[in-house]
Amino acid sequence: MKQIKGDLIALALAGEFDVIIHGCNCFCTMGAGIARQIMETFPQAWEADLTSLSGDRRKLGSYTKARVFTETSTLFIVNGYTQFHYEGEGVLADYDAIATLFRRLKQDYSGLRFGYPKIGAGLANGDWDIISKIIDSALEGEDHTLVVFTR
Repeated sequence: MKQIKGDLIALALAGEFDVIIHGCNCFCTMGAGIARQIMETFPQAWEADLTSLSGDRRKLGSYTKARVFTETSTLFIVNGYTQFHYEGEGVLADYDAIATLFRRLKQDYSGLRFGYPKIGAGLANGDWDIISKIIDSALEGEDHTLVVFTR
């Protein structure tokens, strides 16, 4: 996994990535964190999220997507269902869902450039050491980059 500092959305708009991934809950809410920023910048991503059934636990490990045409390229925004709920104590990130999601993304988007934040390690309280190993394993051989947010 490559790691850079910056703004994932700005980098994606500049053509640095073909696919950006962020973690979502299963209740079609993009009210906080990078999900909110993605919803505001790419309303198509939220519209894609709304096509899925709210509160459906079977969404874990799956995703919805939006295809956006930027000034420089075509960009896929992936809403990855990596946690069931957005409320509660403790770890909300579902490590099995994260593994399933990234295996699917490799299958569906192999050869493209992936960018993502610390999925599951922010508001979902997951352990980044565990999550980063899951992502590295699932995306082995792919061009994928962790973007650590800085302004």
